[in-house]
Amino acid sequence: MDPADDGRWSNEPTAVLRPVGEGAHRAPDPHGELPTQPLDPRLGDPANAPTVPLPFVTARPEVVNDAPVVEETAPPPGPGDDESTGTVVRNSSTMAILSLVSRATGFLRAAAIAAAIGGFAVGDDYTLANNLPNQIYELLLGGVLASVLIPTLVRARKEEPDRGEAYAQRLLTLAVVAIGAATLVVVLAAPLLTAVYTLGNDRVTETDRDLITLLAYLLLPEIFFYGLAGIFAAILNVRGHFAAPMWTPILNNVVIIATAGVFVLVPGPALPKPDTITLAQVLVLGIGTTLGIVVQSLGLWPALRKSGFRWKWRFDFRKLNLRELGKLGSWMLLYVAVNQIGITVVMVLAKNNALRGGDGPAVFNNAFLIFMMAHGIVAVSVITALMPRISSAAADGRFGDVTDQLSQGTRLASVILIPAAAVYVVLGQPLAVTLFDWGQYDYDTALATGWVVSAAGLGLLPFALSQMQTSVFYALRDTRTPALVNIGGVAVRLALDVAFYFILPIAAVTASLMVGTALSFVAALLMGYWLLRARLGRLGMAKVADTLTRLAGAAVAGGIVAFAVSWLVGKVLDPGKILGVVQLVTGGTALLVTYAVVAMALRVPEVRQFAGLIKGKLGR
Repeated sequence: MDPADDGRWSNEPTAVLRPVGEGAHRAPDPHGELPTQPLDPRLGDPANAPTVPLPFVTARPEVVNDAPVVEETAPPPGPGDDESTGTVVRNSSTMAILSLVSRATGFLRAAAIAAAIGGFAVGDDYTLANNLPNQIYELLLGGVLASVLIPTLVRARKEEPDRGEAYAQRLLTLAVVAIGAATLVVVLAAPLLTAVYTLGNDRVTETDRDLITLLAYLLLPEIFFYGLAGIFAAILNVRGHFAAPMWTPILNNVVIIATAGVFVLVPGPALPKPDTITLAQVLVLGIGTTLGIVVQSLGLWPALRKSGFRWKWRFDFRKLNLRELGKLGSWMLLYVAVNQIGITVVMVLAKNNALRGGDGPAVFNNAFLIFMMAHGIVAVSVITALMPRISSAAADGRFGDVTDQLSQGTRLASVILIPAAAVYVVLGQPLAVTLFDWGQYDYDTALATGWVVSAAGLGLLPFALSQMQTSVFYALRDTRTPALVNIGGVAVRLALDVAFYFILPIAAVTASLMVGTALSFVAALLMGYWLLRARLGRLGMAKVADTLTRLAGAAVAGGIVAFAVSWLVGKVLDPGKILGVVQLVTGGTALLVTYAVVAMALRVPEVRQFAGLIKGKLGR
């Protein structure tokens, strides 16, 4: 029997939001629903997990009561044709440019911190402590914000007489109270959280535990400001203000770069260790990092005021329709919880590996920053530009158009992600040396980071395509299926990573953890494809396969040329920073030029779209 005809895989979403608040009797807005996806709007650089611009939202430029005018353009309802493809390319390229600026400062931030504290014990302990507020925020609100709360804000804005002003005020009030209380509890539990991270590891010294705990006390208050930034960004998003959430992360990066500079000036050992780092150095590191998030979140307030939003305390939370939110949010909570289990296990394995004399969390985390750069700049921008169309088609039951848009997004993102993956695989070491070989983060540690970057390149495209699939499920108001797919993906990741940890040599463990992560993305992609096909029918993969085959051929050609150029440069120059920079510039240029020439010769339509856009930009 065709699985699409089975009740298990019906075309009905597994969970559906009812109309919110007053005005629920109004007819559905013809412009469609808010695009929903598991992407977190609060952060703009990869040092703090996948950080992306918020999706575009559609609404009519009406003035209701005192609400401000919001001029927005609804996505066309039809499938992606040449004209719509050009629109998506233009929209995604604009967002990619803004994201690039934010992430560039994010890398300066990461390099500054690495240069100040190194990639050894203190760097590992800081990485572990700094992961705690990110993980706990995701459990408390992050995933639910992206997949559940943002859609209800849009629905309230479209259906309530005051365009959702009171609803947003209630939501913000609840967030301040709930996240504030949760943050206080979590800060008090800092020693317990440290114990969980170091559970069963005899190699972790009391000095390590004390340092992680002290840093956790200083960093965990970030949770509250993450929450504020997330709600602020969501409110701005539904009002058609997208710039502020994309540039305020730059403020955070600048503050932390300054923190690294102050850290170097504070009296203490040049290369601090857990037993020699001074209290003043710890305070500068912890308070400065938290201050960056504070500045980022408060930096959104002027934009909120400009959008016309006024905060008024409202404690009538029953009007938020929390029961319906909970139905969707419960599956999203499971999704996030399973994800955090996977992250925690990887960090614990990396820390244990460092204590055995290998590379640790700092090396893995810095490589992951590079991995997320390409994904955040390219894949997220394409998803963001396409999601209004996908959501509109899903809301109208035009599932053929949904699959057309998914196919288009896959092909567009692959144009950039495939050569980016080739750069990571072939030039991972020169890239890591160029970015991180500064100060206390020495050359050998940067080389080790490069091996992890090369492993990360294997998962770049599968991760992006899996995220696109998840976005489609959320556009269908289905939070159950992504949660189940994620359980399978994380199970694969944990099984592989634990096996690699015990089987492989210590020197290869950290890179192998990234290989396990990449293979888990492949598993999630395959599961998501099967479930989407059962749900929607054919996904238009024939055209995708043709495009990917041509692009892969062009990338392989470019990779071979880049490897040859890099090898020749290595024969001329001595190992060091200069060698890394020259290899990256010459090898990267050779790869990209070869890729572009071969892809154009193979007549890949999406490559021609990007080439036309670039010519248009340069011609202005």
